[in-house]
Amino acid sequence: MSSYTESEIQQANGAEQARLIRERAISPIDAVDAALSRIEELNSTLNAFCVVAEEQAKEAAQEAERAVEDGESLGPLHGVPVGIKDLIATEGIRTTFGSRMYEEFIPDRDSVVVQRIKDAGGIVLGKTNVPEFGYQGITDNEVYGVTRNPWDTERTPGGSSGGSAAAVATGMVPLALGSDGGGSVRIPASFCGLYGVKAAYGRVPVFPEHRDPEMAGGSGWESIEHIGPITRTVEDSALLLDVMAGPHHMDRHSLPDDGTSFRGATVEPNVSGLRVAYSQDWGYAAVDPTVRELTAEAARTFEDLGCTVEEADPGFDDPVGAFTATVANDPDLAALRAAHDRGEIDEPVLVDILETEWSAEDFTEAKKDRQALNIALRRFMEDYDLLLTPTLAVPPFDIDSPGPTDIEGREVELFHWLSFTFPINMTGHPAATVPAGWTDDGLPVGLQLIGPHLDDAVVVEASAAYEAVTPWHDQYFPEV
Repeated sequence: MSSYTESEIQQANGAEQARLIRERAISPIDAVDAALSRIEELNSTLNAFCVVAEEQAKEAAQEAERAVEDGESLGPLHGVPVGIKDLIATEGIRTTFGSRMYEEFIPDRDSVVVQRIKDAGGIVLGKTNVPEFGYQGITDNEVYGVTRNPWDTERTPGGSSGGSAAAVATGMVPLALGSDGGGSVRIPASFCGLYGVKAAYGRVPVFPEHRDPEMAGGSGWESIEHIGPITRTVEDSALLLDVMAGPHHMDRHSLPDDGTSFRGATVEPNVSGLRVAYSQDWGYAAVDPTVRELTAEAARTFEDLGCTVEEADPGFDDPVGAFTATVANDPDLAALRAAHDRGEIDEPVLVDILETEWSAEDFTEAKKDRQALNIALRRFMEDYDLLLTPTLAVPPFDIDSPGPTDIEGREVELFHWLSFTFPINMTGHPAATVPAGWTDDGLPVGLQLIGPHLDDAVVVEASAAYEAVTPWHDQYFPEV
């Protein structure tokens, strides 16, 4: 019997749980039982998990324990519970995409990343809540309802991976997956005081696409979508990236293995000598004054780590129009419009896209604007090893709001609070969010780290170096 209490297991991060299981200090059964207990305790309040695969998880834990007892070779995630976002296919586990269209849909195969997690010994505990088809930066849908921020249950945890972030922040699981088409890993990680990272576009294969893979395919999200981890520590995210990264024949955008060890980048991280730029507002964005203050202070931490830090803006124009048109340029919209006409689509952003009359010129202009954004950022990064920005323009906001209409005394449109995340999906650069601090109300604020094209290692190493001197992961279990 384990000498570790249930609470101690819940507080252990993923890498620590894996180590304790290998050392037989705890069993996979202990890890799964502790996770299920925490879900039972808090999920009715937070609504982080929308589907709990208790029976499958317990069976997998028993099989994992037999492998330990038999002295089999154990994978890096052996026996560790993992939450999977409800936009990511899981064989035999209901996957609704947050939509009434797929309320009873059960995939007959796993997403590539889920299969790789299972092959590494991870145990799928269930599905975490999302907005319908992931079209919002908050987490709410007509199937399962709203997910709440564990730091203040009257605030949103962000989205669209809000369920994953709320689950990790409260110890329901040490590891969870999100998908990120406009910031949906970094947004909830920032709002929940966690680490979230999207590697360079193509580093982690994406198949099947979110939504039913039997639909037309070629989603408007396809050229901007990433799968990424949400965790309490940088090491845990690196552990998941090492498992998930690498080419796959079903994702034509997937990158060849370049030998990067994400976990290796967290060992004795050293960023001394890096040239770092800090942009507090891209030169055009409205930003909450508290966010400006906290992220500027966090950016100065890199000077203490031996970096040269200077304020500089990349010099591109606001690409919000190009982003929206990119998402709207989707072969599946005909099927979604038909569903909307039947009253099956509820998500306001998606409804607005479906009801807009798009032209070929709109999509052509979006491609031109996207190329201009790419050129501007890539040229800017020729002079820097790392770019820092706020992750989001505001701290977590009220649970009933889709987003602020006023920031810093300026009237803003819906996506403007996401001004720092979605441009980096348009360019495909690697990016992560680390906690920059907390507001006077105890709400988390994030700092975004952006690396040069394909340089995932510098983002992870810089994250680990920052974490070493600002150990946010010690702030376990907000009062819920």
